[in-house]
Amino acid sequence: MSLILAEFMGTTVLTTFGCGVCANVNLNRSRANVSVLGGGWITITAGWAFAVMLGAFVSNALGGAGELNPALVLFKVLAGAYTVPVAIPIMIAEVVGAMLGAAMVWLAYLPHWEVTEDKGAILGTFATGAMIKNDMAAFLCEVIATTFLFICLTAFGSKLVTGTGMTPGFGNYLAAMCIWALGLSLGGPSGYALNPARDLGPRIIHAILPISTKGSSDWGYVWVPIFGPFLAAFVAYGVCISTGLL
Repeated sequence: MSLILAEFMGTTVLTTFGCGVCANVNLNRSRANVSVLGGGWITITAGWAFAVMLGAFVSNALGGAGELNPALVLFKVLAGAYTVPVAIPIMIAEVVGAMLGAAMVWLAYLPHWEVTEDKGAILGTFATGAMIKNDMAAFLCEVIATTFLFICLTAFGSKLVTGTGMTPGFGNYLAAMCIWALGLSLGGPSGYALNPARDLGPRIIHAILPISTKGSSDWGYVWVPIFGPFLAAFVAYGVCISTGLL
């Protein structure tokens, strides 16, 4: 139960801060809106990096590993850290936590939805999407980006990197740095979901919330941020095994 609660709370924090920075940049008459103070991609990528760090710390404080990501949980199943019966409830908790975090953002920005007419900006506050309508290209980008995420996270924990052991909690700062780098480098084509829960949970909330100015939740795209990271778990595991990282 402690692992489930930890990942639920950690992912709630992740999406509250992550979707929150998207709302701040995307929604009309918000402080960081691009038309007000020029907020943009640097702001969003930094916000998501901090969101990962904060969510991981909350998960750690409750006894969790701070994965916050069903695809990372799958990677750890392949590596032998979890069994499937243990992993599935954790994955579900992460999706539910992501839903709650997105709902918190809706409440926090309640007056701003009705003054935002851009349906894409509203959906982009909750979920990812391809900048060029080519789902296979976006899928490939998600696989590549998430594969590098898992390789880097594994490298951070290597004995050749940490020596006698990493200072508790320091890995969360490294993970945040990696997320920021991925957003800046590989986030352009698909919005770098890297995480099925991060996209699916908020997309569900977008679909059910009473936002009069919203448009489609674009369910035809949802397979990209779900199956891309899951496939990356297998690819990254193969790379880590073949190179000796695991």
